[in-house]
Amino acid sequence: MSHKSLFAILFETQDMADYGDVAVKAVTLIHQGIERLPANAWDMSVAEFFPSSKSSQKKGCPRSTFLGLCESGRVQGVSAGTYTRSKKNKEYGLLAIDLLARNPSLVGDVKLLWNTVLAGASKQPNHQMAVVTALWMNNLVRR
Repeated sequence: MSHKSLFAILFETQDMADYGDVAVKAVTLIHQGIERLPANAWDMSVAEFFPSSKSSQKKGCPRSTFLGLCESGRVQGVSAGTYTRSKKNKEYGLLAIDLLARNPSLVGDVKLLWNTVLAGASKQPNHQMAVVTALWMNNLVRR
């Protein structure tokens, strides 16, 4: 049996749980007028949640999912615009919102939501659904 340090356990838990919180905080920064651009709001928010981890701050998939949703005008109070070059993560986020609109109970099963988004394809998740479900649960997406 392997033993992990308390730091490793805390870091893993934080890393797995907080990209949704980062997204919600980024939207809050925009709503409060603290930051106007979604990319800058994400960067400010992720630095707050992951102050000691540059790799967590730079993780592209959750960021691209958030920016893709903003770009499409699907985030409440955020103007549609050009915010990301990512096509796949944007697509994953938009599909997830459409699936949640048809079946809101998927919000409670991120793994099933991810697998439904992929429609049989095999790809490891990278916190994309944490972003979508947090925004959904906080009524921050246009359905």
